[in-house]
Amino acid sequence: MNFKPLSVLSLIVLLSTFISCNEYQKLLNSDDASEKYKQAEVYYNSGEYRKANRLFEQIIPKYRGKAQAQRIIFFFADSYFQTKSYYLAAYQYENFIKSYPQSDRIQEATFKAAKSYYFSSPKFSLDQEDTYTAIEKLQVFINLYPNSEFIVEANQMISELQEKLEQKDFEIAKQYYTIRDYQSAIKSSENFIASFPGTKYRESALFNKFKASYEIAVNSVFSKKLDRLQELQQQYEVILRYYPETLFLSELEDKMKTVNTEIDKLKQTTTTLTK
Repeated sequence: MNFKPLSVLSLIVLLSTFISCNEYQKLLNSDDASEKYKQAEVYYNSGEYRKANRLFEQIIPKYRGKAQAQRIIFFFADSYFQTKSYYLAAYQYENFIKSYPQSDRIQEATFKAAKSYYFSSPKFSLDQEDTYTAIEKLQVFINLYPNSEFIVEANQMISELQEKLEQKDFEIAKQYYTIRDYQSAIKSSENFIASFPGTKYRESALFNKFKASYEIAVNSVFSKKLDRLQELQQQYEVILRYYPETLFLSELEDKMKTVNTEIDKLKQTTTTLTK
């Protein structure tokens, strides 16, 4: 019977995989901690981190208190990191840091623990507790190891995380405007600008505040309307002072025509009433 070369190759691969899996399963069920340790490093060094992880997990109790324990626990943590199990990686790195504070791998472990929190940070629209934790951990690393080879990367990650927090706060302010809660939109925009003075969203936040203030001003009662409209003039001037070529210029000018017209009417009415 003749086999095509591809079929033979496929059969060889399947047989090799079966044999490999069978040997690995036997190793998992074995009581030979020394062999498990040896093979765990082989799997780790060849990039088979999940297999290595299971073996390291099994032998940790056997080597606790021994010289090899430090190496095993670090690789155990790192195998979680390499398989993107970041919460478990962070936990195990921190366990390593507490257990071996004098290790020559302590700097790497501290950085990777912080980086694990960075990878756990969700998209901006979700709860940002992990983002705050990541920033805190990265800042601790920077403070501890200011000359580390990882400093540039750590600073870059902090910048990305801070921008995510900025975007979340900015979107909250925008959402207040969308649902017509204009007072909250103003307050939220002001808080955002104060909290993130160098943000790339500053121009948009100033415009968001202007739009919310405009809606309140043009719909105000007579006694408050003039002051609020004149406040809009000041906001308009601030925006143009910082952003003379603002992307929102057309809409700003349209609204300011209404503002100026309303101010003129109010002043005329006030003059007539005082005569």
